[in-house]
Amino acid sequence: MNSEDTVDVVLIGGGIMSATLGSLISELQPDWKIRVYERLGEVAQESSNAWNNAGTGHAALCELNYMPEGEDGSVDPAKAISINEQFQISRQYWSYLVEQGKLPTPNTFINTAPHMTFVQGRKNIDYLRKRVDVLADQPLFPGMEYSEDPEQIGEWTPLLTKKRNPKQKIAATRIEAGTDVDFGALTRALFRDLEAKGGELRTNHQVTRLKRGKDGRWRLRLRRLVGGNVEHVKARFVFVGAGGGALALLQHSGIPEIKGFGGFPISGQFLRTTNPKIVAQHKAKVYGKAAVGAPPMSVPHLDTRIVDGETALLFGPYAGFTPKFLKTSTWFDLPFSIRLHNIWPMLQVAFRNGDLVTYLLGELFASREKKMDALRAFMPTAKTEDWELITAGQRVQVMKKDGAKGGVLQFGTEVITGAEGTIAGLLGASPGASTAAPIMLDVLRRCFPERIEAWEPKLREMIPSYGTKLSDDPAAAAASLAATAKTLGLQA
Repeated sequence: MNSEDTVDVVLIGGGIMSATLGSLISELQPDWKIRVYERLGEVAQESSNAWNNAGTGHAALCELNYMPEGEDGSVDPAKAISINEQFQISRQYWSYLVEQGKLPTPNTFINTAPHMTFVQGRKNIDYLRKRVDVLADQPLFPGMEYSEDPEQIGEWTPLLTKKRNPKQKIAATRIEAGTDVDFGALTRALFRDLEAKGGELRTNHQVTRLKRGKDGRWRLRLRRLVGGNVEHVKARFVFVGAGGGALALLQHSGIPEIKGFGGFPISGQFLRTTNPKIVAQHKAKVYGKAAVGAPPMSVPHLDTRIVDGETALLFGPYAGFTPKFLKTSTWFDLPFSIRLHNIWPMLQVAFRNGDLVTYLLGELFASREKKMDALRAFMPTAKTEDWELITAGQRVQVMKKDGAKGGVLQFGTEVITGAEGTIAGLLGASPGASTAAPIMLDVLRRCFPERIEAWEPKLREMIPSYGTKLSDDPAAAAASLAATAKTLGLQA
């Protein structure tokens, strides 16, 4: 190998996580040589693609799964506040890049879409009221409206109440300042900026070997998928942001920190309509409650989506199963991920999550009409001919060893670091993309602790709330929300 084959940072995977980490490093350490490898011919083609996710700017404004009701009937806002804090970090970073001219016009990747919750039945209404009461005084949840009046809810979004049984008890909340995010457009824009600052993006490159040498540097073997040529590169630091493909690469790396981790793939589908008469009647992201046994990513929701300037409505997701870990990978992903060290945790997860298995089986065999019935619970006037079924991106839920239970199913995202901070990877799913900036800041803190102090002035410039909690300071929270809304062209 010659010096040209050595880089400071290799990012594996062309999604929002690699794009965000590459962007941060290029701002903090502009002299570092960064190279990105993507297996497909374009970036943002798996979970970051706009039609492979719901595009919700996850701030816990409407997602009830971030505030589950306790056995004693209590509602704890801690996780919802934490998720919102993280989203504000992403908003601040995007705002900084827009102000610096490093991201394009904001409405190409983020737009206002009111965030609503919608529940049916007295028990769920009682829960929703408690949730509103708990969040009423929280600085990051200003302007939350609540109603049990069908007429008022119909004014917010007519599709929820038109031709609904008037005897049915319903309730809803609304925060006008919610967002819809095109993470595909954002990912592409971040990579364009990274390339403009000297970073290299190489598509159609698949990592086939990842091992650490005696000199402490990582040696990667790559195969060009166009032409089949083999290439080699050395890197001081490697980030594995390959979505569902991250587990296999981290296993191949040999780091002990990945032992005991497994993955459970869940596929998904959405119903989509672009009928302008229907789309015009609904401008919101409306989340309901998940079915018993359903994973958090399967909370039903009826969403406004704005992709490439065109507005559509999306409903779902409908969960399914395939052993693939990526939408474009192979059926051998799941069996090839099984190791001696993760068999027991995976079996324990299967044993302890019977409700999830039952739910997935029900979803897998659900007919088109049953899927439409789920939509009609939100939108009574829905007609089958107006909606098409599209396949979303693959999600791989993390399974990991647990001292008490043997194995647990981990919802959310999990950062894995190893080899003295020279490698990091990301496993898991939602809220993922919305919290990419704080997740990648965590990677930087864990992998470059000796540099953080020197980076802090720049971090505070890019993210004014860095090192503090907006939820502890109402004035700071209000100022941040107003400033980022102005820069990003959002509802304040």
